Amino acid sequence: MKAVVVYESLWGNTAAVARAIAEGLGPDARVLSTAEIRPDEATDADLIVAGAPVQGFTLPSERMRAGIRPGGHPAPDLAIPLLRSWLGALPAGHGRSAAFDTKFRWSPGSAASVISNHLEMAGFAPTTKPEHFLVTGQTGPLRNGELERARRWGAELRRSFA
Repeated sequence: MKAVVVYESLWGNTAAVARAIAEGLGPDARVLSTAEIRPDEATDADLIVAGAPVQGFTLPSERMRAGIRPGGHPAPDLAIPLLRSWLGALPAGHGRSAAFDTKFRWSPGSAASVISNHLEMAGFAPTTKPEHFLVTGQTGPLRNGELERARRWGAELRRSFA
């Protein structure tokens, strides 16, 4: 199975979850940020797993990104391309997909459902419902146990493909 995990991460939390999911998927899974992968590199994947943080109750946009102040600790990576833009340029494919996001426990909305819809419109049928991984504050860190849960979710995705 050719699996690609692609992510947008501002403070490193979504990147850490993406790496854990890839570990669960197995040694052949590639994990790449939106800065590292071109949309056409994923079109022949058997499985695309994509994730981003929740901002403004949905998938981040340029307008939302403009409201983030540089600086702080940790400083956000505002240079990474938006997953929304990557999904908009994704050519039609034929594989399967899964979507995830990072968010506060109490936060309404979902980036993962928007991601899942975009992937499905591009021809990547969802293998499961979108998954949410929890952070303790806007910049993190991830809640205890979330990385292990992400590894297990990646392993479940792998098994569903077998």
